[in-house]
Amino acid sequence: MSQLGLATEAGISTRHLSFLETGRAQPSREMVQLLAGMLDVPLTERNALLVGAGYAPVYGERSLGAPELEHVRRALEYTLRQQEPYPALVMNGFHDIVMRNEASRRVFEGLRGPIPDHVPINGIRTVFDPRGLRPFIVNWNEIAECLMQGLQREIAETGNEALVALREELLGYPDVPSRFAALSALGPETPLVNLRLANGDLSLAFFSAVTFIGRARDITVQNLKIECFFPADTATDQYCRRLAASPRAVAV
Repeated sequence: MSQLGLATEAGISTRHLSFLETGRAQPSREMVQLLAGMLDVPLTERNALLVGAGYAPVYGERSLGAPELEHVRRALEYTLRQQEPYPALVMNGFHDIVMRNEASRRVFEGLRGPIPDHVPINGIRTVFDPRGLRPFIVNWNEIAECLMQGLQREIAETGNEALVALREELLGYPDVPSRFAALSALGPETPLVNLRLANGDLSLAFFSAVTFIGRARDITVQNLKIECFFPADTATDQYCRRLAASPRAVAV
């Protein structure tokens, strides 16, 4: 965004914006908030900007288990239940799975085996890790490249060190193409990239929709994302329904 474009959108003069940019003028708390809002800066970085300008941070970062977020948890639980018999996950800003529905356990653990509740699962790491879902993903290169591109964009937008560390870890897994280390254009061959899974005679295909909580003023809530998986073919649809009706009879 150009300096002129930002000044126009913010309703201030380009001269004043220039003085703020070069340090010749000190921004007020309100000005920091205004410019951060115009640039759609994430809440974590808004706090950092406020601190850098000499003000106290204003956005909290509560645990998802905090009493103030009980209504958020209820909404998430409702969404996960409504997605049955198809998988759904809730992930935090570092792609750790913090909530999931029973369908996600049935479908994904039916492939890779059960995972105890106390063992953390990272949604991106399990795709790259040979001990995770990776051996069961038929179109691994396609899925992994899409996920890495998304992670690269998050890093470019936030500079978050934890995400940088996650990227470096992923790039260190066996047989990860070197081109994943940089942002590049993805081919437009198909309108959606389906997650294709296979284990023996079992073959599944899902596409997913990602939802964020709107108008959040808490860092934890803003970073949450809900990923709902939908069957991409009739066979997957029927499998999920049979699995929900008779888990022990259908699980692989």
